[in-house]
Amino acid sequence: MKLGTLARIALLFVALPAVGVGSASAQSLTLAQARTAMDAAEAEARRNQWNLTILIVDADGVPIYLRRMDGASPRTQDVAMRKVMTSLASGMHSGDYGQALAAGRTDTIPNGVTFEGGLLVRLGGQIVGAMSASGARGSEDAQVVRVGMVAIGAQP
Repeated sequence: MKLGTLARIALLFVALPAVGVGSASAQSLTLAQARTAMDAAEAEARRNQWNLTILIVDADGVPIYLRRMDGASPRTQDVAMRKVMTSLASGMHSGDYGQALAAGRTDTIPNGVTFEGGLLVRLGGQIVGAMSASGARGSEDAQVVRVGMVAIGAQP
């Protein structure tokens, strides 16, 4: 990983406490749930012949599960991380953040991404993490993530 990439990720981690993202959530995302979501998401990607990187993080932005499929570009890991961090920092899905930013309804997040594929994971009405995919079109990345979220009963 390049130093510039690490610096961008570090900036997002610094921004998270400022917007109130943290471990105050009573419910958390388990490794078993992450594995179930990951397996469902990967199966959807394979059905569509998309080679993706899929990432699931907890509410603090700490990775729980990362899977880079054969044929996925190494760069997709950075994009997947930026998608989940954008979602957590903005409190909205990455595509919704992009629309809100374009409409002037939200502020810029350092190194945030504005395209689809990063979604907040809500269980019992609480944000317990975020999930993203990278390597296809944004709408296709989001499709894969939604399938994974449905597999664990998370609200997309």
